[in-house]
Amino acid sequence: MSFTIHGVGVSGGIAIGRAQLVSHAQLEVAHYDIPESQVTTEKARFDAAIAQVRQDLTELADHIPPGVPAAEFEAFLNLHRMILEDSTLSEVPKQLIESMHCNAEWALKLQMETLVEQFDRVEDVYLRERKADIQQVVERVLKALLGRPGYTVRNIPEENAILVAHDLSPADVVVFKQHHFASFITDLGGATSHTAIVARSLNIPSVVALHQARTLIRENETLIVDGNHGVVIVNPDDAVLTEYKLRQEQWQLEREKLKRLTRTKSATLDSIEVDLHANIELPEDVTLAKENGATGIGLFRTEFLFLDRGDLPSEDEQFEAYRRVALEMEGMPVTVRTFDLGADKQAPDASRVAPNPALGLRAIRLCLAEPRLFHHQLRAILRASHYGKIRILIPMLSSMHEIEQVLHLIREAKESLDEGGIPYDNSVQVGGMIEIPAAALSVNMFMRKLDFVSIGTNDLIQYTLAIDRSDDSVAHLYDPLHPAVLELVSHIIRSANRVGKPVAVCGEMAGDTRLTRLLLGFGLRQFSMHPAYLLAVKQVVLKTGVSDLAGTTQRILRSHVSDRIENLLQRMNV
Repeated sequence: MSFTIHGVGVSGGIAIGRAQLVSHAQLEVAHYDIPESQVTTEKARFDAAIAQVRQDLTELADHIPPGVPAAEFEAFLNLHRMILEDSTLSEVPKQLIESMHCNAEWALKLQMETLVEQFDRVEDVYLRERKADIQQVVERVLKALLGRPGYTVRNIPEENAILVAHDLSPADVVVFKQHHFASFITDLGGATSHTAIVARSLNIPSVVALHQARTLIRENETLIVDGNHGVVIVNPDDAVLTEYKLRQEQWQLEREKLKRLTRTKSATLDSIEVDLHANIELPEDVTLAKENGATGIGLFRTEFLFLDRGDLPSEDEQFEAYRRVALEMEGMPVTVRTFDLGADKQAPDASRVAPNPALGLRAIRLCLAEPRLFHHQLRAILRASHYGKIRILIPMLSSMHEIEQVLHLIREAKESLDEGGIPYDNSVQVGGMIEIPAAALSVNMFMRKLDFVSIGTNDLIQYTLAIDRSDDSVAHLYDPLHPAVLELVSHIIRSANRVGKPVAVCGEMAGDTRLTRLLLGFGLRQFSMHPAYLLAVKQVVLKTGVSDLAGTTQRILRSHVSDRIENLLQRMNV
């Protein structure tokens, strides 16, 4: 029987092959009491399992297969090793064994549930999905405790094998790369999960968040994975199979053609230059950005410095990360966003966790509430500005008072560097993220104090429509083409252009080729996106005449009917 499953496409392309089921579901853990006399032995058994996993991760790092971006995978493996060594995972379970007289597996499971619950309260999607890394490390330890360290996929005889899993860690993907699989699909995951990032860097078509795929699909069934549209077709008929084979060939040809555009100047048919920048999470991402022709880093998310660690990153540690990116970009602009974190991530005590973190102490609000933390980051960014063209981007601004406070703290950071004789770029630009409707409506006022603005469309859409896109029950209502969203985005771009201030879009809208011409019609001249999307967007830019867009753009803005907006957009993209 043929059927279709819909999920989230996290890496474009089309794969056709046979299902290979991966036994990677969460392990069942028994609970039993142990006598006082065996507590020491049980703790030693736990330590041995930790040591086994530590060795497994080290061996994996030493044998990264050819063709895998080594720096990026080493960063993921280092994160898993860091989680493993953190006392919340390596020591607290032993305390539970001692206090509860329970088996090691149960103690580890209890501690994992505590950690996952903390991450569930994090509003930021990227950070919330880091709980998957904790679960993946815990599963490795549990398997070591049960005498089944690691796991392998059996019988992958051909290059068109498609892995079907409940979940996969980045380390798993590295291992399976040696088998030359064509694709993978998972029940769990999201667009910002580490596994999704890995998939994009490897250019492996993949779909996540399928929920029941691992249960519904059987071994060796024929699958079509459409990473472009987030669709998996199980047991397609001959007509569908033939159609997708043609699409697959066309997709591969298009990828080869796009590579030729890497060094081509990004400009429209009427010679309007368009800057195409990259969003990065890790310093290692710079390599992929440059390979895809990025002319700058439009968004350097600095939250990765906080991931899965018990202490705060030092000023020097931050400085080295920012300086590395600045140097590798060789004079091209690097926009460093200050920490976009929630209060629950910064302060582990439950009393600091708001009932609704999305509307609570997060991003710039948290930084202003923790001036010492913010001071060290500002100093680190300013110090790095001596080594490249760095700009400072402030997230989640909502008022002029916040901007004035930020500028005051930046002046204080500069004065402290002056006192120490530490060099920095005194003219470093300061910009603001426009991602709250209040900020969008106040953008003309904000422009008086800011050097540039960047539109974070992901949060802007979420806040404007009151929709959590990570919530399956309402995610279908998340709509970048909602008239209110389009009006706000257009208003911000027009306002910035009117006063001659640079404006960029750095959310997912920037990497969506359906919307490239519409944003150009709004007046946007700087896009920032995941590096994997740069060349496809550049191709649209090169084939577009901005002077031809005005009429359709205005009709789209005047329309309040979704179907009409879609029709006009299709006409614009012909």
